[in-house]
Amino acid sequence: MSWGYFVVATYDFVFDGLGLRDWCDAGNTGSATMSMADLLAQSGAREVSSIWNLPFPSLDELNKACAQIVQTRDVTKGVENGFLAMKDALRFVLDPLTQPLSWILESTLSLFEVTPWWIMLPLLMVVVYFASKSMRLVAFVIACLAFLAFIDHYDYAMQTLAIIFVCAFLCVLLGVPIGIAMSRSDRLQRMTIPVLDMLQTLPPFVYLIPLIFLFSVTEPKLYGIAIILYAIVPVIRLTDLGIRLVDKDVIEAADSFGMTSRQKLFGVQIPLALPNIMAGVNQTIMMSLAMVVIASLVSAPGLGVLVLRGIRNLELGVGLISGLGIVLLAIILDRVTKAALDRVNAAQKH
Repeated sequence: MSWGYFVVATYDFVFDGLGLRDWCDAGNTGSATMSMADLLAQSGAREVSSIWNLPFPSLDELNKACAQIVQTRDVTKGVENGFLAMKDALRFVLDPLTQPLSWILESTLSLFEVTPWWIMLPLLMVVVYFASKSMRLVAFVIACLAFLAFIDHYDYAMQTLAIIFVCAFLCVLLGVPIGIAMSRSDRLQRMTIPVLDMLQTLPPFVYLIPLIFLFSVTEPKLYGIAIILYAIVPVIRLTDLGIRLVDKDVIEAADSFGMTSRQKLFGVQIPLALPNIMAGVNQTIMMSLAMVVIASLVSAPGLGVLVLRGIRNLELGVGLISGLGIVLLAIILDRVTKAALDRVNAAQKH
């Protein structure tokens, strides 16, 4: 009889050498899948081990040699079951805390949608001029919005602006105090930085996965929380950095005048750190806009809906034109916030 030769490399030798073969095979039944050694024996083939082909000792590879070792799918299933087991408790706690976010988003969206264009555009002109003191920038912003209105994208653009307005405002409202607290406590900074690193490195789609299980896709707080978590990191980091970079001599001078910690914070540190804080606000606004497009997957209104429609239905024109609208909004928000930052920097020099 001729023998076949197969070059295989498994971790049977590890469990055999440790005397764990009986334990590994204890859970096997007659109907269980045969091991590689049994299959080779039945087919009359010989096993030739090769260290060259030895795979990495992952869970799935170890499971092939010992059935008692769990597989990767068992780990992922365990994580899913653990999250689902906590879901009701998390919803019981988070629903009341996050419900105001839904109300704020719904109210702001309604306000931006029902306000006539001939009122909204002058209001935006006033806001842009107040932030930049530049009529050229005001003209540019109005030209961009007029173009979006001309191609019937005005309502979508206003929905996107409404979401960014709410989420960016909440990011600043929450992020600046957290950054201030971090700058005043090294221990809090060491505890917070790993969380910020995780939020900053997670892919945007990952934010949506647990939230979909916790909240209904019809609730605005679903995409609101995702946007806030994604966009809040820059304003926290740059607030902390800006306050820590305040000149020590200035702090010593404030101490010599007998200023309290509160007086130093609001009278010295925050004004001097304002350029860094404004840079953080700029980055937060831009990241909010990026996340609004992705959040359209979970019913977030705005231009992202048109982008998603273009992808789903392969409507090239719809996708490109709505993408152009997002680019124009990004340029508007970036130019306005940078103009405000330049004004702050100019005020600091004087």
